[in-house]
Amino acid sequence: MSKLPNVGTTIFTVMSKLAVEHNAINLSQGFPNFPVDSKLTDILQRISTDSIHQYAPMAGYPPLLVKIGAMTEKCYGRSPNPDQEILVTAGATQAIFTIIQALVNSGEEVVILDPSYDCYEPPVILSGAKSVRVPLNDDFTPNWERIGHSINSKTKLLIINNPHNPSGRVFNETDFVALEAIMDKFPNLILLSDEVYEYITFEKKHLSINTREKIINRSVIVSSFGKTFHITGWKIGYIIAPENLMIEIKKVHQFLVFCVNSVSQVALSEYLDKIDVTQLGSFYQEKRDLFQNLMKTSRFDFLPSEGSYFQVASYAKISKESDVEFTKRLVTEFGVATIPISVFNANQQDQQLIRFCFAKDSETLTQAAIRLCKI
Repeated sequence: MSKLPNVGTTIFTVMSKLAVEHNAINLSQGFPNFPVDSKLTDILQRISTDSIHQYAPMAGYPPLLVKIGAMTEKCYGRSPNPDQEILVTAGATQAIFTIIQALVNSGEEVVILDPSYDCYEPPVILSGAKSVRVPLNDDFTPNWERIGHSINSKTKLLIINNPHNPSGRVFNETDFVALEAIMDKFPNLILLSDEVYEYITFEKKHLSINTREKIINRSVIVSSFGKTFHITGWKIGYIIAPENLMIEIKKVHQFLVFCVNSVSQVALSEYLDKIDVTQLGSFYQEKRDLFQNLMKTSRFDFLPSEGSYFQVASYAKISKESDVEFTKRLVTEFGVATIPISVFNANQQDQQLIRFCFAKDSETLTQAAIRLCKI
């Protein structure tokens, strides 16, 4: 009997496979197709012959932990203790799995805001807990009244994702005030804040849980070097959490992966001295603006993209098909792969919306737009 009976092949795998089969431009899966910063690859090449190929310490390469703490202090004014409050993980997915396995017990509940990324629910199920899926508003902003009503004495964890995948929306100050009021009402509630796109925001700047003094000691924050430095294949991220929660998280981490790739940790430790993460937003904003301008003559209607490298669009003027069927036809007939939004919802709500990934080079975006504007 399967422990995850409702988990099959993900839509990301399906669409990427279709893209290959039909020689389509892949704007579906969230990975960049442009080169990694040469500063990082130069470091990697230089250190590859050093004695750095054995197990790293369980919590992370100590100099990298210190650099993460310094970057967090520079960006958010928080100085987490490198030894007690930071953990390097094998990507954000492993981080989220580890956090849920460590902190959530059988019979408890975890609130997930839909549409949501597909790695949130499986570890909840494997913990013997219940996932409570709460829809966001139609414009993908949080409905705090609805969220508050979904929380009770059994609720152990609330998961938020900001900037949000798939919508690209960003929380504002009033969202955090409402969140803090809920946390105040339920003093045993723990927050898991997925902030993997934290450095990719545009007109509205990212507000991190790292800056929220009222709830910081009840919050676990997940970050991703893979997303930040477009090195998704490295599968490396980190967690920041108060010591009492981190103790439990490390217990699971050490038996799940024990430690993370040593070479990548050493390389990133040196690389953090050579870059400014606050400039990443402008880099991706140029790509977002290029794609939006290229698509002005199309029949798609774009929703706000405030962060991440995703653009949601309505195809209601084009077709009445379900979003899954429409995306499949986009691949087979027009040669562009995208992601339907309904698959991110537990109730499969279909608003005739699809997600484009614009983390691509200019030529790829241009060629995709040419095909899409012909529809």
